[in-house]
Amino acid sequence: MELCISAPPTLSYVKSCVVSPPISSISLCNFLRPTKQFTSLRISRSSPHFLHFPRKISICARAVAPPAVTDTVKDPLPADLIVQEIQEPNCRILLKVEVPPIVCDDCYKRVINEFMKKAKVPGFRPGKKVPESILISYIGKDGVRKATVESILKRTLPHAMSSVDGRALKDSIRITSTFPEMEKTYSSLNILKYDIIVDIAPEVKWVPENGYKNLKIVVELDNEIDAKTACERELKRRYKSLSTMRIVTNRGLQIGDVAVLDISATTVEQEGSEVKNVPAAESKGFQFDTEDGDRVIPGFLDAIIGVQGGETKSFPLTFPDSWKQEDLRGLPCQFTVECKELFYRELPEMNDSIADKLLPGSTTIDQVRESLLERCVELEQTAKDQATDNAILDQLRKMIQVEIPQSLFEEQGRQLYGARLLQIQANMKLNEEQLAMLSSPKAVREYLENQRENIENVIKQNLAVGDIFKRENLEFSTDELVKEVENSVAEFKKHAQEYDEESIQEQVQEVLEGAKVLEWLRENADIQYIIK
Repeated sequence: MELCISAPPTLSYVKSCVVSPPISSISLCNFLRPTKQFTSLRISRSSPHFLHFPRKISICARAVAPPAVTDTVKDPLPADLIVQEIQEPNCRILLKVEVPPIVCDDCYKRVINEFMKKAKVPGFRPGKKVPESILISYIGKDGVRKATVESILKRTLPHAMSSVDGRALKDSIRITSTFPEMEKTYSSLNILKYDIIVDIAPEVKWVPENGYKNLKIVVELDNEIDAKTACERELKRRYKSLSTMRIVTNRGLQIGDVAVLDISATTVEQEGSEVKNVPAAESKGFQFDTEDGDRVIPGFLDAIIGVQGGETKSFPLTFPDSWKQEDLRGLPCQFTVECKELFYRELPEMNDSIADKLLPGSTTIDQVRESLLERCVELEQTAKDQATDNAILDQLRKMIQVEIPQSLFEEQGRQLYGARLLQIQANMKLNEEQLAMLSSPKAVREYLENQRENIENVIKQNLAVGDIFKRENLEFSTDELVKEVENSVAEFKKHAQEYDEESIQEQVQEVLEGAKVLEWLRENADIQYIIK
């Protein structure tokens, strides 16, 4: 169901002298403008709330909050404007504004008065009244006309926006009429007409109504996060690190050995199809630990058991349908494996004498195992909480119907792309040319197009969370907010980065709001955990 249904245009006469929030900014269709507050923001890593989020909740409840009401009073007008409001798809409103002659004349007089105060006309002392005709001749008719149109716009725009006060999304207001068009209309008719496009806060509809109050969630947990299993795996990894590698000379590969392999793969020849290489399944100098056989394609380990150093084997295998790389699922391949080198481990005896090497400060193997288990229990709980939050957020987005304004889509997409660039920069240390290419409008536009579904899903989750925060009157303490803001500011200072404390506070508030909602949902939902 459409929540922002297109409606026939309505006429309204905007009254003057109304207290109203000012328009924060006007964008003249500047597509993909930068949003500096999100490009370098790092919420404090010490925050347990932040760590629980699988995705950064960057808009949450405040995404659709109206601009803050201030004490600014609109400049009174001598007559009302005529504003035609037309509802458009995706929560967008078109305002067709007509400024009557009496208002235009009043703005013209103000412009002339300002020019008289500031213009230094030859032959007239500063402050001396200059005849209007001489003033216009000195400044030029075009200059006076442009200044008048600008004055009319600046003075009437807050009045024109009255019908969407409290509904307009921040930074979504755009004047779509061109300046030459407005000049022409004013010059010929002594009126001003202009069109405004504005996105309004989307309405969230729950299906079923209040369905979030009775969530039934099934959370799939990876068996690898089990604390006991993870503890034994970590203990084994540390134990292996104490081994000495010896070259195998007189036997084939056995379980427990390590082989250095060159692996190539091609598609299996089928009627009417061409055999092709499968780069994603190939590797050179791959160090394969046979005790990690469960992490390779099923059948691979069995196929190479017994292979000797310098030997090459070829065999067919098919990637399972559950394989992590989607493009390889179900693909039959012919593998060719060359065993370059073969090693076995010479391990010290597992006793208390190596405890300190396994975990500095430990004196017994039992102490090592106990300490590792304690850490793994914490990691298991964190992973479980993350999986739970993921499942809840995924369920929420499926339960709401909402139209997503384009400005909100672009803003969220830019935030996600900015976070991605930060991650790439941290991993690869991009040079200026690479960074400029990845930051270009074209690159951002392609990302928005390719990731539309993912971006819209994140927005739906965030809007759902924000709606719940309002509906359930949830709160967090001022102390929490202050502490997190201080931690975030400290991180900026630590890395000598510029920051905007107001933006940081908004971001921290959004994260805390989201954390409170997820906490409330976990307490009130029916959650079932299964091991996959």
